[in-house]
Amino acid sequence: MKILCCIDSLGSGGAQRQLIELAKGFIDKGHEVSFLTYHKIDFFKPELDKYVITNNTIVEKNYLLRLLKVRKAIRKHKPDVVLSFLEASNFMVTLSGFPFRKWKLIVGERSANPEILSNIKLRFYRKVHFFADFVVANSHNNIELVKNIIPKIDKNKLKVIYNSVEIPKYNNSLLLKSDITNIVIAASYREVKNLDGLIDALLLISSQYRFKLKINWYGNISMDNSYYKEQQKKIDHFQLNKVLKLYDQTKEIKKKYADADFVGLFSHFEGFPNTICEAMSMGKPVIVSKVSDVPLFIKESENGFLCESNNPESIKNALIKAIDSTTLQQKSMGDKNYYLAKKEFSKKVILKQYLKLLQNEK
Repeated sequence: MKILCCIDSLGSGGAQRQLIELAKGFIDKGHEVSFLTYHKIDFFKPELDKYVITNNTIVEKNYLLRLLKVRKAIRKHKPDVVLSFLEASNFMVTLSGFPFRKWKLIVGERSANPEILSNIKLRFYRKVHFFADFVVANSHNNIELVKNIIPKIDKNKLKVIYNSVEIPKYNNSLLLKSDITNIVIAASYREVKNLDGLIDALLLISSQYRFKLKINWYGNISMDNSYYKEQQKKIDHFQLNKVLKLYDQTKEIKKKYADADFVGLFSHFEGFPNTICEAMSMGKPVIVSKVSDVPLFIKESENGFLCESNNPESIKNALIKAIDSTTLQQKSMGDKNYYLAKKEFSKKVILKQYLKLLQNEK
């Protein structure tokens, strides 16, 4: 089967990582896979190179010309299946199928942004999902958004397939308890990821507890990122540098997870967060806001701590619970997460679900 994977770029985001992991799985199953992107960002290009997967990048600033060039590239490629992630890519590949197409089209709905319901452009992007063969979301929350926007869409087209992760060999040995609770966060420096809410929560914690925390945040630092600069100034102003450090993105994020006591995420909204799937697969307890389908998998004090993203007091309480947790409690939570991830998010399970759609099985 000839599969064309379409997305904005090979940047460091969760959607890009997911599509690349799927592509590698398709190759392992004997399929022919190529990529089509339209921004020259190559963070994950080495991953494609390892599997000798080609990437055709169409760099065109004019939106109409970009659409026409994407359409031409798809038709020239003659794929059996087009698998697209992210809204702009989904929109272009769907329009590329007009007035007719010979390939199967699967679009991936990854955003649970509540503004989708009120934003004309975002709604319009999703209206064209009506013409796809399948709409795959990584949470039930996303699917409900699509149903709301396209009430008459064939419900058999709508599928929930969670993020896939590699399930490593699990080291379930009991670690010694440190005086410092180490939390790692992998998220972009954007308002939706709620770094400002985390800072506000830290300021509510007494210094006695605050300095028992070490929080390392990894994301893409760019010189024109005003949100990052504002939050770094806030950290400096309140002298939180010993507690919260902001780092650039890293390809060694799994090693950072491995060295952490908890993996955190405090977003206002998400699809299903890739970082939480990865943390669970590594047997790590999590501290996470109640976004998307997270509460279906994370149960308070059983395998992590939950909080409300828009409530610094709630975030503060979750952090204090993490500080107060014993090594034995952390191990128990991590064990539950590992076996849950193995059952729900393993690459083998998720790849099988996608191949079922690609191979014409409803």
